[in-house]
Amino acid sequence: MSAYVLGFYEIDKTRLATVGGKGANLGELSKIDGVRVPDGFCVTTEAYRTVVERDPEIGALIDGLSGLRADDRVEIADACARIRAAVEALPMPEEIERDIVRYLTGLGGDDVACAVRSSATAEDLPSSSFAGQQDTYLNVRGAASVVRDVRRCWASLFTDRAVAYRIRSGFGHRAVRVSVVVQRMLFPEAAGIMFTADPVTSNRKVVSIDAGFGLGEAFVSGLVNADNYRVRSGRILEKKIATQTVELHASPDGGTEERPVEAARQHAQTLSDEQILQLESLGRRIEAHFGTPQDIEWGLFHGAFYVLQSRPITTLYPVPVSHDGKNHVYISYGHRQMMTDAFTPLGLSLFDLLHVKLDREAGTVAGNRFYKDMSHELTSSWARAITLKSLGQVDVLMANALRTVLSRKDFVRSLARGKTSVMNFGKGGPLPMARQYLKLAREDDPSVVPQLIAHNEETVEKLRRTITGKSGDELFAFIIDDHDVLADLTFDPRSVAAAFLGIQSVNWVNKHMEAWLGEKNAADAVAQSADHNVVAAMGLDLLDVADVVRRYPAVMEYLEKAERDTFFAGLADLDGGEMVSQAIEEYLRKYGMHCPGDIDITRTRWSEDPTLLVPLILGNIKNFAPGERRRKVERGQADAERTMSDLLERLRSLPGGGRKAKKAARQMSLVRHFIGYREYSKHALLQRHELYKRALLAEARKLVDRGVIKEPEDVYFLSLEEFREVVNTGRLDYAVITQRREAHEAYQKLTPPRVITSEGEVISGEYDTGALPEGALAGIAVSSGVVEGRARVVLNMEDADVREGDILVTVFTDPSWSPLFVSVKGVVMEVGGVMTHGAVVAREYALPAVVGVENATRRIKDGQLIRLNGTEGYVEVLPEA
Repeated sequence: MSAYVLGFYEIDKTRLATVGGKGANLGELSKIDGVRVPDGFCVTTEAYRTVVERDPEIGALIDGLSGLRADDRVEIADACARIRAAVEALPMPEEIERDIVRYLTGLGGDDVACAVRSSATAEDLPSSSFAGQQDTYLNVRGAASVVRDVRRCWASLFTDRAVAYRIRSGFGHRAVRVSVVVQRMLFPEAAGIMFTADPVTSNRKVVSIDAGFGLGEAFVSGLVNADNYRVRSGRILEKKIATQTVELHASPDGGTEERPVEAARQHAQTLSDEQILQLESLGRRIEAHFGTPQDIEWGLFHGAFYVLQSRPITTLYPVPVSHDGKNHVYISYGHRQMMTDAFTPLGLSLFDLLHVKLDREAGTVAGNRFYKDMSHELTSSWARAITLKSLGQVDVLMANALRTVLSRKDFVRSLARGKTSVMNFGKGGPLPMARQYLKLAREDDPSVVPQLIAHNEETVEKLRRTITGKSGDELFAFIIDDHDVLADLTFDPRSVAAAFLGIQSVNWVNKHMEAWLGEKNAADAVAQSADHNVVAAMGLDLLDVADVVRRYPAVMEYLEKAERDTFFAGLADLDGGEMVSQAIEEYLRKYGMHCPGDIDITRTRWSEDPTLLVPLILGNIKNFAPGERRRKVERGQADAERTMSDLLERLRSLPGGGRKAKKAARQMSLVRHFIGYREYSKHALLQRHELYKRALLAEARKLVDRGVIKEPEDVYFLSLEEFREVVNTGRLDYAVITQRREAHEAYQKLTPPRVITSEGEVISGEYDTGALPEGALAGIAVSSGVVEGRARVVLNMEDADVREGDILVTVFTDPSWSPLFVSVKGVVMEVGGVMTHGAVVAREYALPAVVGVENATRRIKDGQLIRLNGTEGYVEVLPEA
């Protein structure tokens, strides 16, 4: 067996590092019964390494690519041109050329027509396809031409697009090597591409086939349109027949040439219905072999189908698993929690543990994210209405997507049925909460929320004392048991009732003020500077920290270059360092358990890395004069009092106005006393998570010292029970960590759908855009007002550089973003609803806000002038002055 050339018959999936993704897949395909694959061989990555990587001049040129960014187009183009020229000029070693000629003879001799294609080691993999990043040469004849094109395929590893793609995808340029596939050329009557999952809807039950006359490269390159057939379980669902005026064929002199399609065939269906169904069956056989949906290149030659390539479809979101054989509909828990990033396994297991203690299901995990099965709610006539109304408060697009599902009567009839969770209020049921709700609404006691907060703080201090010193198995048992306390706090009837009362009071004020006075979203102003809003206080208190820092220039200069591990030590010897340390430490004591994506316990907290707060502190100094916290609170209180007074005065002038004003005054008082508590339950969860994490990382560091893991963060890729087992036994297959870390990185790149079925179909909701200005981006109005300003697109809070007057545009926010809200004058988010965190905080700070604007961070460019209408729910991109 040659080290430099291998026939397909010598190749299977274990040869990935030797022949690349395309080559390994062809070797596998050639072994599937009933699948025809044109014969061929692979020039291995060892040949590439021997000829290209060992050349010192080329090695230096490759190393010169490090440090370039994907948008450094000119620099990339210049560097790549020099590398390609150098590679194509390399002599082919005699031994490698001799092996190529020998295998070429096995295909039929020197004159056999071949297709020569690159096959990179990061190509056609389950996690990344890299499709089309390297070159292909068709109808290549003669050993000299094949050898030449092998070198050209090696060089194509350094095309501009391939290098930029690797940079964006995080692949090192030396980490990817290239093999070259040399395959007997097929001259088909028809060819095309088949997806064994619908590429538009992601439905795994639907096969999508593109077909055209001649070589498939004609429509892959965009030269002509292709027929499209959609097939499901032996039944053709849809056929779109394209007009084909040109087809691509082999040229007698090598390469390919365009030929006109005669008039009789220009509007004809490329494949017969029987052939379409044969192709579907072939696709399902290949998919079953690889175990995942496939993107398949095929050709029809003398009435038989040949497979030229098959690769995984890498853009599909994983389907939540069900085991009953029935249809299900799932909604994204992350969209409801304003955290659509993938969890780590440890984060998943801690979050699931709480729901187990609550006697609830966190949901099914797909793509390292939680999805909740809504099938039972959708099939229940009474639960359906409650579900849609509730989801409409959180995410209108999600609710509208479920309405789309409900319009498919046949599908709904096939949904799984069972007990709903709509009225699951925990082990005590709904009655205790209902009684507390009525009592709190009747009494309107402003001391209730402070009492609830004080009780939670007492339990946190007790946890802080009792978890200290615990280690090993005792620690894990303690954390699991403490979740009983957390569950009791989370579903305490009085606590749940207080939060619900605030929400319902806001709804009452909005509904009745619009009905009686035509005043939309009146509760937005009423709720400003409301009592006990921990999330709003988080942003306001950082303004006070900024006021301490601004007094000491040396500290401000230090903070710009401060590092995580020496943050406080570096402050010690500076003028004002002690004062600033005290201010920041006090802030971290109250809020240090927060961070972006903080419901995943493995995310880095502010208390773990105070440098995460530095841009926010320095931004506050830059954007505001001293004393801004006090001014904001006073303005908010004054606006709220003025709004309430105005509304009540206007109500009294109406028929029956005295009664209406009395009811409204009571509801507005409830808003002031209770709406702030809406944000507290998550804060209470994070207080405990911070203490759990501190203790768990201490155990992880012990495992590092014992040589079981390489770094403490490795435990993030174990479940809590697996972590416990490793601590107890001292044994771990480290490959598990590596595999799960790679899977997590792949999942992180996927966009989670709001709604997905058990067939994998992604269901999208839509807005009614009929009343919007032309070109406006539709969303949900969650905080009133109209503002114009510069769009500041922020994907990660630590990268935020906002100035007063900017409008924040982001994917989602959670409570940790509230310190950023104080510096902007409006908020646009892709995810959210009326009662999600970002909306509540926007109203607290009197910031106009629109949420649920699909792909806002891509449709709005950083720095563009935009108009945000938080009253009607849309955003307009304005022309530059």
